[in-house]
Amino acid sequence: MLGGARIIKSAKDAIKKQWVFYNREKEFSKSGKISSNFETLKRNTMDKPLFEQLDFEHQDFTETKLPFGEYEHCTFAHCNFGNVQLANYVFDHCRFENCNLSAANFQGASLRNILFVHCKLLGIHFDYCNPFLFEVSFENCLLQLASFYQCKLKHTKFENCNLQEVDFSECNLSAASFDNCDLGKAIFDQSILEKTDFRSAYNYSIHPERNRIKKAKFAQAGLAGLLQHYDIVIA
Repeated sequence: MLGGARIIKSAKDAIKKQWVFYNREKEFSKSGKISSNFETLKRNTMDKPLFEQLDFEHQDFTETKLPFGEYEHCTFAHCNFGNVQLANYVFDHCRFENCNLSAANFQGASLRNILFVHCKLLGIHFDYCNPFLFEVSFENCLLQLASFYQCKLKHTKFENCNLQEVDFSECNLSAASFDNCDLGKAIFDQSILEKTDFRSAYNYSIHPERNRIKKAKFAQAGLAGLLQHYDIVIA
């Protein structure tokens, strides 16, 4: 079930309370009687609404905006977030499956322990997300032209993903894994790739002198991706 009525009601209640307190503050300002208790109540009311354990299916959030707030243990399936503004939203232990999030704006958003499955995430700037507790994993996703610049992705799992032209510059990918992933034209520059597993990845080009690759794992068939920068012929 969607729980849509419950979400809309919570959002409307939050807005109504904010408006009530705004008017009440104006009245108190005129009388000079704003108390510390009122200020505390106002701050608490302005906090993000919390939505827990909700399932969203076949929702088009380009037409009906997802209420601003914090989402914990929620599932989003077959939803459209294309070009949607998700700035400063919080997603904690959520799952996105068969969703379109291409070009969505995650400026300041929190992604904490998030799983993306069969999702389109073209051009997403994950480097704009709140870095605190940032944790994501991907299965069967399209991530072309996404950016993880300077992101901390230790132990992150990429499985059966298209990662063409993704920017991993200055990323910490220690012990991450790229299982059957296409890394064509992906950028690795000043990246930490120690113990990273590239054994089943393909089309990558990684400069060993510009990245830390100690104990990284590569298949013999992929060694050419480490030697392209030396202008040598591998027969």
